[in-house]
Amino acid sequence: MINKAVQFVKEAYTELTKATWLSRKNVIQSTILVFLVVILVSAYVNAIDFGLSFLIGAILGGRNG
Repeated sequence: MINKAVQFVKEAYTELTKATWLSRKNVIQSTILVFLVVILVSAYVNAIDFGLSFLIGAILGGRNG
């Protein structure tokens, strides 16, 4: 059982050395892009939620806020 675990770790390490990794600059750019997209999507969803809540409140005569 231990031999299989050691073999697995060795094979995993070998595969990791074969992988092509992004540069630090690319990782930072991608992270910033993902962060900005998350902010934009959350603002969009928030605006839709607010608008629909206001509309439904106006139709049903409920209170807003």
